[in-house]
Amino acid sequence: MTSKSGDSTRGALDGIRVIEIGDEQGEYCGLTLAGLGAEVIRIEPPGGSPTRSIGPFLDDRAGADRSLYFWAYNRGKRSIVLALDDPADRERFTQLVGGADVLLDSTPRGCLPGLELAGDVLRRRFPALVHARLSPFGDDGPWADYRASDLVHLALGGPLMNCGYDPKPGGHYDLPPMAPQAFQAFHIAGEQLAFGIVAALIARRRDGRGQLVSCAVHEAVSKNTETDLMAWVVQRQPFFRQTCRHAGPKVGEHLTIVHTKDGRWLNVVSIGSRDRSRLGAFLDRYGMAGSLAGEQVAAETGSREIPGTTSSASANTELVQRFVRRFTLDELPWEEMQEAGILCAPIRKPPENALDDHWLKRGTFSDIEHPEHGRSFRYPTSKWIATGSAWQSGRRAPLVGEDTARVLAEPQRTPAVPRRGPTTPSSGKLRLSKLGQPFALQGVKIFDFTWFLASAGGTRFLAALGADVVKVEWKEHPDTRGGGFPEGGREARRAATAPLAAPATGPMGGQFNNKNPGKRGISLNVGHPKGKEMAREFVRWADVVAEGFSPGVFDRWGLGYEELRRLNPAIIYAQQSGMGQSGRYGRFRAVGPIAGSLSGVTDMGGLPEPALPTGWGYSYLDWLGAYSFALAVMTALYQREVTGEGQWIEASQSEVGIYTTALPVLDWSANGRGWHRSGNRSPYRLARPEGVYRCAGEDRWLAVTCPGQVEWEALARATGHLEWLSDPRLATLEDRVAHADELDVLVGSWTGGQDAYQAMALLQSAGVPAGVAQTAEDRCDHDPQLAHLGWLTEVPNPAVGEWPVAKVPFDMSETPPYIGGPIDKGAPVYGEHNYEVYGEVLGLTPGEVDELAEEGVV
Repeated sequence: MTSKSGDSTRGALDGIRVIEIGDEQGEYCGLTLAGLGAEVIRIEPPGGSPTRSIGPFLDDRAGADRSLYFWAYNRGKRSIVLALDDPADRERFTQLVGGADVLLDSTPRGCLPGLELAGDVLRRRFPALVHARLSPFGDDGPWADYRASDLVHLALGGPLMNCGYDPKPGGHYDLPPMAPQAFQAFHIAGEQLAFGIVAALIARRRDGRGQLVSCAVHEAVSKNTETDLMAWVVQRQPFFRQTCRHAGPKVGEHLTIVHTKDGRWLNVVSIGSRDRSRLGAFLDRYGMAGSLAGEQVAAETGSREIPGTTSSASANTELVQRFVRRFTLDELPWEEMQEAGILCAPIRKPPENALDDHWLKRGTFSDIEHPEHGRSFRYPTSKWIATGSAWQSGRRAPLVGEDTARVLAEPQRTPAVPRRGPTTPSSGKLRLSKLGQPFALQGVKIFDFTWFLASAGGTRFLAALGADVVKVEWKEHPDTRGGGFPEGGREARRAATAPLAAPATGPMGGQFNNKNPGKRGISLNVGHPKGKEMAREFVRWADVVAEGFSPGVFDRWGLGYEELRRLNPAIIYAQQSGMGQSGRYGRFRAVGPIAGSLSGVTDMGGLPEPALPTGWGYSYLDWLGAYSFALAVMTALYQREVTGEGQWIEASQSEVGIYTTALPVLDWSANGRGWHRSGNRSPYRLARPEGVYRCAGEDRWLAVTCPGQVEWEALARATGHLEWLSDPRLATLEDRVAHADELDVLVGSWTGGQDAYQAMALLQSAGVPAGVAQTAEDRCDHDPQLAHLGWLTEVPNPAVGEWPVAKVPFDMSETPPYIGGPIDKGAPVYGEHNYEVYGEVLGLTPGEVDELAEEGVV
């Protein structure tokens, strides 16, 4: 994609300085901000950050400057060593914060206050500072002092119980749920905190004020599970995990992955009868369509089936398997299948994408020089393409304290607070949210053609931050509304003791309400000449045009970027697709499971081969794509505040997934090591025991991580098994790694007789990271920390009544997001705001809108 205006080589956050301090929780967020062009200065203690001790290491030789983990998450940053217990260094830190725009703080609870550097003190002294605080469970509440790991967060937050292998016949799960690796909890929280930071920077340009942006990893992860949450909220429906496909209300009979003759996997999903008809036409080319299950291709309404949960959504799996097993992975004609309209992708291992011409041409990867080693190593460095900015690959991660002298010798910096007002058009009087405070995106107007979750979920966050989001649908191809709500509404749900039935069709379902609150809805037929002209008027009105259609739809409408720019030179045009609009895969279709398969994240869950991968039990990259899409739009809005220019953003779900695979890609590039699954044990950060252990009751499990000797000894004492401490096989971490299977048996023999929550509380009180593998029921009805954080918000909806939806998982002290948006409503019914919006934007009377409806325009 070439730039039509502006500088496409600069980063969107060029000129912003970030001071980063803390542990691995915040490093991914800092990496993202550095990639967006911010100057990120990493504060490290003498000897370097503890994350420098996390493997793997270059040539498998440990060293503070050889940790590939540290390389992966600290690329593009600068390093300063300060001993904050020393008054002189503490003052140096304070001066650095005073010249910064953002303090990214993931220090342990009470750390900075204990050094007389509490956030409120820093913000009073430096009122323009954006203090971004990331903590495991929040800084107050019943679990505020709990300890966590990536595994423990995925357990308590719900992803773990959505991921794993099918149960035995009869429904008993003989294997524990499987956590996708590696460090995904911190990716989830880091993505969301990043766009919260940018929202705060946008708000600061209006009034010069900084603010606190606080995020708990537990809350962020708990909202990431897509389907199970609203199924429980609306219908009291539990979900069940199943092998490498969506968890659902029942376990389906068919896999959606099929194996090649060399033991690799292809993911093929159907989300409608039209997809299945395309399969028949394709197999006919190879003379294999004769036994295809026949069915009529009818227009589909209401909800679409989740792949793997119904027989029709997994139809003809055996026939696809007979076709695919005739090929090796390299010979498999999956691209031909995609060209025939079949939703499919190979389940790649992360390093395989680093050799793919499609991603290399898009700039998804960069080779970064490490002069100390005389070599360059390959990293994923980009999540999207834009005409007005570029992802910054930056230099390799800094050596310990490499930049200390240089940075401390610089003149005192002034934060990048503008002297002029914002360039974003304002809608007049400052509008307060239901919370009584202004929105960060005050006055921003979005013409929204997004649908499904990966794109519609992105504009969901923009609405919660105050943007006026006008969602556009047309009856011939509406968004997936997901049926209806149970008869009797909220009262029936409150009284329910078993799953409730919901109609197959209706104004909307719980999923739609959760991903589209705060938006106004209109119907518009852009294929009609009058509809197309009306769309052009909306482009003139809008700050952002957002869409999530298959590649090429807007171009066929005559509304490509050049036409949008002609209509509105400052427009931001944001596209979200599965694999990118341009490049070799530019016309391929994808949904979350397909994007996950191609990106490599699907293969990062499950037992070691030859076991099947378990992947994610929901469309993980739909949510991750939504976070990244929101970030892309907000960085473009911020950049327009600075330059006055709009731009074209071309984002993809797959690239967001690839960005999270930096560590296995780097391990391949530096050490020549391929990716291998490792079950519930982290493949990189050694901790033993580490696993998911059965507890008393049906399908109850506890995740435990002992990262060091202190935790191991605390575990043995808390469980009353002091004999473990005298066992020579378990004396050191290295010994426990060598005897991990025997150790798991010992730990499991204790947990097997324990109530999961009581065991968690016991271990946490001893300082051992532990967490129950929580279901949606557990999170909604029994989790005291989520209740304390107010993670769900009641939002009124004229069509279906007042129901809870998930609020934005971060808080902002001065411009707090509100999930009901400026209009304080849930998701819109189809065409709900036609009269209101067409009157407000185009000046049409209700009678004129009715006439357009009769013509098939609205």
